[in-house]
Amino acid sequence: MFLLLSATAFGQADIAKSEAITNALHQAHLGGIAFTGKSIPVDSVKETDFLRTFELKETGDLAITAFLGTSLTNYLHRLAPELSVDELTRNGSYQFSFFVDGVLIHKEDLHPAWIRKENKSTVFGASFINSTNPESRWGAIWHVFLLQGGEQALTAGKHLLRLEMRPYAKTPELKVGDLIAAGELPLTVIKPKVDEKLTAIQPVQAGSDWQISKDTYGKEKIRELKSKIVENFYKEIKSIVVIRNGKLLIEEYFNGANRSSLHDPRSVGKSFASTMMGIAIGDGYIKSENQTLRDFCELTNFANYSLKKESVTIKSLLTMSSGFDANDDDPNSPGNEEKMYPTADWVKFALDLPMDDKTGVGEKWRYFTAGVIVLGHIINQSVPGGLERYAEQKLFQPLGIKNYEWPYTPQKVPNTAGGLKMRALDFAKYGQLYHNGGNWHGKQIIPRSWVEKTFTKQIRRGSGDDDCYGYLFWNNTFNVNGKHHEVFFASGNGGNKIFVFKEQPLVIVITATAYGKWYMHRQVSSMMERYILPAVIN
Repeated sequence: MFLLLSATAFGQADIAKSEAITNALHQAHLGGIAFTGKSIPVDSVKETDFLRTFELKETGDLAITAFLGTSLTNYLHRLAPELSVDELTRNGSYQFSFFVDGVLIHKEDLHPAWIRKENKSTVFGASFINSTNPESRWGAIWHVFLLQGGEQALTAGKHLLRLEMRPYAKTPELKVGDLIAAGELPLTVIKPKVDEKLTAIQPVQAGSDWQISKDTYGKEKIRELKSKIVENFYKEIKSIVVIRNGKLLIEEYFNGANRSSLHDPRSVGKSFASTMMGIAIGDGYIKSENQTLRDFCELTNFANYSLKKESVTIKSLLTMSSGFDANDDDPNSPGNEEKMYPTADWVKFALDLPMDDKTGVGEKWRYFTAGVIVLGHIINQSVPGGLERYAEQKLFQPLGIKNYEWPYTPQKVPNTAGGLKMRALDFAKYGQLYHNGGNWHGKQIIPRSWVEKTFTKQIRRGSGDDDCYGYLFWNNTFNVNGKHHEVFFASGNGGNKIFVFKEQPLVIVITATAYGKWYMHRQVSSMMERYILPAVIN
């Protein structure tokens, strides 16, 4: 079903030459979005391929073809005429709006990196549901729509799906253009049947270091969540542990994991670097987080020496705001972590980097893994016996954590970039330690002042109030039943989290192996807001 747009919307001045619209089908459906059972090249698609209805179930593919009036580059130029073609393609793309039965459910801004070069095409195609490649890039758009409310809106039965496309550009404020394509598709949703045995609550077993909670919680919500995990709607989830009031309330394992499994939470391990820095400062081996690199490294021995580099503080490395020319979110950045791993000396890689001439120390947040390696190096050379021995004596032994695996840098120093493997219950101990203000069974392991600094909004990551960062801990706010619940958390690739709530007596651990998947963090947020928190918050 098509919603044709006025051709006058396409009559403005262009910056780039687009493909000519000579295909009769394209001309007939200009501004429309066609739904097909599979992705079909525009020069091969026929009217008879267009779906009039669709059964949404476990099997069956769904694709779209949008017949546009000009190229993405030209649409973006109309939004931000002051930007060059290269700047447009790096700062803009398509925005998708998903409606179910006339209600807007989700908006998704397609990442500019997905369409990098100057875009001349006047047709956009994507396979939203692809049975042969379910983890495809375009399939992530559909999956995130489901995570953000689509799954709840598409109950069993008949619905009307509407999809709209607009261009957007960040300049730096977000600009969204007029509607450039739209389409509708009547759906009949068929829900799969799930074996109730697989969704039964797993009783918490004795034999761990945790006291078992006798509190009640919303078990039906947890059963619903388990159903979504069994259906593989929430993908590659390995464990969920909930601690309430310092006691073990929920302990669930999935996809072959169990209580003894060691989980690789990737960058969750960065938060442990902050922990050990705080302990080392508390013990007097490092004076404070305001010390600079020149106190620990002879920077003239490294490339790109500057006085600015000497002024980089431990605090700026803890808050990802050191001012190095490094950004893990930009594959072209000189300091991107993927360029570090093949080198023989990761500390040298980091300290050889130039400083960003446009950014001062402590001014701008950029995710900088190599900077956390430098923190590990500073701790390792400052504490007696090195970082590994010090962490064993000062953190793991007091917490009763005996089974863990810490990977190493090429210099055989514990890798503070991530990859510290532990049991889910032991990650929960770590989270509870922070919830206790650094105290464990009456012993102050982390200075309380360090926990308070760590759980302070030290720097903004973006424009929103919730886009903040502490000392190698993230900050967010969950909205449940109209109430806001602030949380600090360790976070890692794959969707791994240790949540420590500020006003709630809750520590929640989720481990997962959805490494590198576009939806990995979003599905965890969906699990938290729709199921876990409604079940455990009184």
